[in-house]
Amino acid sequence: MENSERRYDIDWLRVIAIFLLLFYHMALIFQPWGKMIGFIQSEETSDSIWIPMAMINVWRIPLLFFVSGMGVCFALRRRDWKELLIDRGKRILLPLLFGSFLIVPVHSIFVILYYGGEPEYGASMGHLWFLGNICIYITQVIGFAFLNQNYDYKFFRFFKTQLKRPWFIYIFALPYVLEVFVASPQYFSMYVGNAHGFLIGMVSFILGFFFITFGKEFWNAVERVKIFSLVIAVTFYLVRILWFNFEAPVYFTSFESINWIFALFGFAYKYLNKPGKALAYLSEAVYPVYIVHMIFLFASAYYILPLGLPIELNIISIVLLTFAGSFVSFEILRRIKIIRPLFGMKWK
Repeated sequence: MENSERRYDIDWLRVIAIFLLLFYHMALIFQPWGKMIGFIQSEETSDSIWIPMAMINVWRIPLLFFVSGMGVCFALRRRDWKELLIDRGKRILLPLLFGSFLIVPVHSIFVILYYGGEPEYGASMGHLWFLGNICIYITQVIGFAFLNQNYDYKFFRFFKTQLKRPWFIYIFALPYVLEVFVASPQYFSMYVGNAHGFLIGMVSFILGFFFITFGKEFWNAVERVKIFSLVIAVTFYLVRILWFNFEAPVYFTSFESINWIFALFGFAYKYLNKPGKALAYLSEAVYPVYIVHMIFLFASAYYILPLGLPIELNIISIVLLTFAGSFVSFEILRRIKIIRPLFGMKWK
């Protein structure tokens, strides 16, 4: 069955999205509003570093939810609903709880110390908030476990038939645009701790689930419209930064976001659906690296920023130390059987 095969392009997109999140978090240190969202903030900020970040900011989190929904749909082909909940509990809920109580409080202390406060313990989901959302979204699609996993029903057959005309894919942009009218966010890319972040994640997760049920018809459609979607996304991005000074109306940005995602799926399906040693390594590394990276990010900023180095050296140093610390930690953690599940890795 085509839908039960391993999809390496989806694995690559997960890796790419999470590593881009790491760069995004590093860029926040050099923004004039970094302190407002709980980050250590450099006295010298950079406008230029935000130009590429503004591009990825509108699709990085939605893409993760799309890929997560796809992963759940694939998992239901191999597990019943009980096995799915147990598996996702181990892979998502356990690292979320562990990270909230023992990882996030550590990197939060660096922020408190940097601004001269008294260190105190405070449990929080922090940067792991999207794992909590995924746990909720999984319960919303668990009923699909009771359906025939070929999804040979009128609803699914209708979309499979319509997707043979690739432009029909844009019907799925409609819930994206409608969501911002329902949630009315001030900024499309404000995902944390608000109704918009929860709803856009839910829409992305459910659409990702449905896209897998549509099978090859969906992938053929995004592959055929990938260049058109990319042109639309780049055009909207340029208009957003040049005409609207980065923050366009949210309905405008939502359409840009879904075009980036269609383009990413199309190009990944065309060029990245292949296994390799790099993918195997990064697929295992990306989750634990993401869980621990904020400790090394804030520790690096805490020690480097007071040195008064040029901003270019600050950026390079923090990036290198964050990645080095995160990957060294991964190499250690992956070898300790008992704690692997706490960082989202499978038992060995």
